[in-house]
Amino acid sequence: MVIIMNPNTKYLKKYLIKYRKPFFLALSVLILETLGDLIQPIIMSKIVDTGIKNGDINYVLKLGGLMLLLTFVGLLFASTRNIISTKASQGFGADLREDLYIKIQRFSLDNVNEFQDASLITRLTNDVNHMQNFSHGMMRVFVKAPVMGIGAIIMSFILNPKMGFILLALVPIVGIITYFNFKLSYPLFKKMQKALDKVNGIMGEYLAGIRVVKAFNRFDYEEERFEKVNENLKNTTLKGMRTIAIFGPLISLCVNMGVVLVLWFGGYSVNMGNMEAGKIMALINYLTQLLFALVMMSRILNMFIRAKASAERVGEVFAAENTIVEMDKPISNVEIKEKIEFENVYFQYKGHCQPILEDINFSLEKGETLGIIGSTGSGKSTLINLIPRFYDPIKGSIKIDGIDIKDMKIEELRDKIAMVPQKTLLFTGTIKDNIKWGNELATDEEIIEAAKIAEAHSFITSFKEGYNTYLGQGGVNLSGGQKQRISIARALIKKPSILILDDSTSAVDMITERKIREGLKRYSKDTTVILIAQRITSIMDADRILVMDKGRIVNKGNHNELMNTSEIYQDIYYSQIGKEDIVVGL
Repeated sequence: MVIIMNPNTKYLKKYLIKYRKPFFLALSVLILETLGDLIQPIIMSKIVDTGIKNGDINYVLKLGGLMLLLTFVGLLFASTRNIISTKASQGFGADLREDLYIKIQRFSLDNVNEFQDASLITRLTNDVNHMQNFSHGMMRVFVKAPVMGIGAIIMSFILNPKMGFILLALVPIVGIITYFNFKLSYPLFKKMQKALDKVNGIMGEYLAGIRVVKAFNRFDYEEERFEKVNENLKNTTLKGMRTIAIFGPLISLCVNMGVVLVLWFGGYSVNMGNMEAGKIMALINYLTQLLFALVMMSRILNMFIRAKASAERVGEVFAAENTIVEMDKPISNVEIKEKIEFENVYFQYKGHCQPILEDINFSLEKGETLGIIGSTGSGKSTLINLIPRFYDPIKGSIKIDGIDIKDMKIEELRDKIAMVPQKTLLFTGTIKDNIKWGNELATDEEIIEAAKIAEAHSFITSFKEGYNTYLGQGGVNLSGGQKQRISIARALIKKPSILILDDSTSAVDMITERKIREGLKRYSKDTTVILIAQRITSIMDADRILVMDKGRIVNKGNHNELMNTSEIYQDIYYSQIGKEDIVVGL
């Protein structure tokens, strides 16, 4: 972890501090283990040059026993080091994933859109895994390799300085090869992660829309889309692997040439009587250790390249500034006693040229119901997303009792709001678990009451397990109308000050919808309700109605007023209900 620290990865400092003790303990044990490995070739040379040469069996057994003892101690050190390094690296990975997840949770929708879902998933899983594997490798092999390599060169100089120079000469050659490996591989590994983002994106999109794919029988089209990104990932990966495949054997070739030189000059020295055979054996052992060290350093370098690319990608998430900023000393304990106001509000999505909302002005008294209607793309959902600060307006203000919501604590603001979004989302778990999402302390009586108001109680009790019926991911075993009603119950059980329903009864029949509206009136007398609907019957009874078109409020008033003043509202009404029987309300 130390060597991948740079301005883009400053966040790693926190983990270095937390895990420095096990990290350095593992390194200490690793160094002791490596020193034991470095001593063994010298002991072996003495066995050959002294014990075997002089026929001293006791000397051979004595030093042979010492070698076995060192091997056993090395085994203990290796086991201890593995336990420490595994625990530390797994802890590092878990902490990093959790912190990254918390950071993503606090992102605004703008931030999430900027990174995209698939990329965030890749960073949270694959990229963190690369970093975790590298941290584990550092405590296992990465430090052992240079220590063993340097130790092998030093021991070679001790045995025979001339032979030591052969080993030393290999280092700059391997260093140059390694440098070019890094320069060529690093950009490729960054491209590999981006290619993986695209694969995850296509796969996630397919799974989310699998019913549509099956309904339209577009398997061939989806296969072509996946094949394209999968082929791109394969080609990018192959390019990176080819680079590695070239440099690895080059390092082995250099070291094996060193072995040949040692055998050549060593054999000549033995024939001339200038060197013992045992030292030649020891030198070959040190060359083998150097080869191991260089090969392992080459492999770890590849892990480092991946980890560095991944660390920077993770760092981009940590470095991203939330577009929804809470002031240093926000106002707390704000109660909605009077009204909500939109004053000259403009909004534009990041990267868009034109505003989505323009000059939005209206106020809503506490306990009132506001209906919002308009054509698709008129800005209805965008408008209500500004209230809980999913986005901030680029101009103007939204106030609660005269206090700008930007001055309030975000957590407290959202605690006062319950939303049933346009796209219904249920979580894996029981129906009761999903309803209790709105209030985890809710009693069974409160759950049943909320379900009855949402007209969900009857179909829930028809299931064999009732409220303990297990739902698949996204509520896959429920109909669209059933999912919407559970979502409404989930919002109601929160007992919010502001209840926002974004076209949340579009999948239920009109009779059920009317019963839900009647239940809402009884249940939420002091709750400010905002209804967005495509169906005009959903908002006809609202205290006031906003008619939106192309991001602007073109008309406002109650149903009767709009029937007299708004052509757009009249068109919607007549197209849905007809001109023969004009009914006010249902």
